[in-house]
Amino acid sequence: MILSQDELIPVGKITATHGIRGFLKLYSYSGNIESLRCAETVFLKGKNSVLTELALIDISAHAGGFIFALDGFTDINQVLPFVGCEVYLKLSGLPELEDDEYYWRDLIGLTVVTDQGVVLGSVKDIFETGSSDIYVVEGNDREYLIPAIADVIARVDLPGRTITITPLVGLLDL
Repeated sequence: MILSQDELIPVGKITATHGIRGFLKLYSYSGNIESLRCAETVFLKGKNSVLTELALIDISAHAGGFIFALDGFTDINQVLPFVGCEVYLKLSGLPELEDDEYYWRDLIGLTVVTDQGVVLGSVKDIFETGSSDIYVVEGNDREYLIPAIADVIARVDLPGRTITITPLVGLLDL
């Protein structure tokens, strides 16, 4: 089965092995373990850009990231070649989103405008802080850090490719 990039979502990168029994450390792009717990398989993409589908048998949170195991790999020497690989999941296997929830991949590239019509730039990156996500918006020769909270995010329009914000006092001055 050949999958297109539109059918897959990158969820993290393998940064190291863990122990001697074939476990791998995963730096997660979103910090969300639920999507990984729902997955039966993962796709690994190495430097050669080839996708390899492998069965996921265990995943747990560990030191700000995740530790996971793949079916049939029980020794550190077997998994060493996976270090540096990007990890993907099938979009069709991800949990259903609630209203006003979005996959990060859908937000990257959206144009951010204020409720007064001022274009700030586009979302270049997103990171999690624990209390909320932060949208990194680049444009107008500067970078803005926009908290993804209800008081700031007025509207996300995926078809229109825009995010409308109501900036808190001083937010755009930082």
